Amino acid sequence: MKRAVLSLLLIFPLVVAASGRITGSWNGKLVMGGQSLTIVFNINGDSCTLDSPDQAAMGIPVELKRCTADSLIVESPQMRAVYEGQLKDGIISGTFKQMGYSFPLDLKPGVPVYYRPQTPTPPFDYRTEEVTFVNPIDSAVLSGTLSYPVKFIPGRTPVVLLVSGSGLQNRDEELFQHRPFAVIAHHLAMNGIASLRYDDRSVGKSTGSASEATTATFATDAEAGLKYLKETCRFGKAGVLGHSEGGLIAFILGGKGKTDFVVSMAGTAVRGDRILVEQNRIILLEKGVPESMTEDYCRALEKVYGYKLAYGSMPGMSPELLVTMAITEAKADLPEGFRRNLEGLMKSQNAWLNHFIAYDPAMDIKNITCPVMAINGEKDCQVVAETNLDALRELLNVKQGDVIKSYPGLNHLFQHCTTGSVGEYIKITETLSPEVLEDIVKFINGSL
Repeated sequence: MKRAVLSLLLIFPLVVAASGRITGSWNGKLVMGGQSLTIVFNINGDSCTLDSPDQAAMGIPVELKRCTADSLIVESPQMRAVYEGQLKDGIISGTFKQMGYSFPLDLKPGVPVYYRPQTPTPPFDYRTEEVTFVNPIDSAVLSGTLSYPVKFIPGRTPVVLLVSGSGLQNRDEELFQHRPFAVIAHHLAMNGIASLRYDDRSVGKSTGSASEATTATFATDAEAGLKYLKETCRFGKAGVLGHSEGGLIAFILGGKGKTDFVVSMAGTAVRGDRILVEQNRIILLEKGVPESMTEDYCRALEKVYGYKLAYGSMPGMSPELLVTMAITEAKADLPEGFRRNLEGLMKSQNAWLNHFIAYDPAMDIKNITCPVMAINGEKDCQVVAETNLDALRELLNVKQGDVIKSYPGLNHLFQHCTTGSVGEYIKITETLSPEVLEDIVKFINGSL
């Protein structure tokens, strides 16, 4: 769910471990075909990952072929790429090779740091407290930060549980050094509203397995958080604010009657396969893929998701055969690379993906009776505003005080943007638009 960005500062870790091997994070600018991309290698022992923040690609596993005190060889068979470099005077000078082409790439220690003026810094004019709560289903311990407003009134001050989007994230929902949940919690506390934000299971200080976790699993974590807030008997009404997948979880908990109010920020209101097809269509067109080829691929993708749900676990139904059937039925003319993408998708046994493409939130949304604020950015390229808000209007029993709103000029992260592309997230200094923050406060206080 990025183009070149100016690095404003560098954090310098140790460059050589006690064992005499290169270690830590190293970054540089790869210039290829007139395009400049930030590349980061993260070396930890015998493992290494690659980040390409300008392309929204983080934590890509790569093979550490050689790592000594003064030399480094990293290979990615998937990308058909190799990097070889020599460390001298604190710089790794080397060459990045991919598909027969070679490009110079020099690496400096550290990772780029970007200007994020909205990130709150202490001292704060409110209290914070480290807390934990337990998901009784599998005993996962979720660790988070509870923030109290200055004029906290026991039994009356409202509290909000913040639930992050897809992918494992820390309690601040940190992405490209944006910390939207820290910004939201700060704004809520400064306006008389308490909040609890927590590390996703297996992230930060939280425990619990995430390897087979699905949206349903994360919903039980959030439900445990709400139960904890209510059982403390320290607050007034307790609601859920979720972003993206967290917004969907807010709908789920609302449909189950577990929350006093719902704030869904870019939450999905249609079945997951439709969401992913729309995402692919937008990304392909943005990358310059011809419209006819894009539509062929998206028709085939729809069929693949259908076959995956119906036949994906049946013996004797090979992924290659199912993809061929999908492409034929879609009457799609696709290059070999696109076919391989579809075959990889069909072969995938990712539990989260299999659950997401099959889950339709319609019934949960229909069952919601508490107040609802559902918002999207008009330029959202990940959860299309028109698709999801229109579905929500049809499904939700809209009541006085409910808010269903699309914000002009905002993207999936609710930043003011130009195109809405994922590639802009890292470039934009704003973490979250002030008008959205104000509207959330007004909704919770019943004045919007």
